[in-house]
Formats: sequence, C-alpha cells, structure tokens
Amino acid sequence: MDLNMTEKANCLNCKHYYITWERNMPYGCRSFGFKSRRMPSMVVLQSSGKECQAFEKKQKDQRR
Repeated sequence: MDLNMTEKANCLNCKHYYITWERNMPYGCRSFGFKSRRMPSMVVLQSSGKECQAFEKKQKDQRR
C-alpha cells in the first residue's frame, strides 16, 4: 500500500480506478472488481469502516 497515515485514499489518484461509461454504475475499481454509483473508496470505507487498503498511487506519464 502506498498510503501514508495522513493521506486519504483518493480514487482519482489510484491506478485501479476507472470510468465504466455505464450510466448506472459509472465508477469502477479493478483491484476489488466492482462498479458503483459512488467513488469506490467511499464504498470501501462505508462497508469496512477502514480506508481503502488497495490504493496505489498512479505513476506519472513519462511520455510528456
């Protein structure tokens, strides 16, 4: 896990996050394998009571 104690899991900065383009379930998490109406990190927090343990910070695109 690449998450320090003061940083919260932000799906927009996670390499497992993706947009599904499905109207009813627009957000997805490849690590946990689910789609949701809400940000996956919020679903994980609500269901487990803990910050997302699968969060991995995205690597910056080196081509730019």
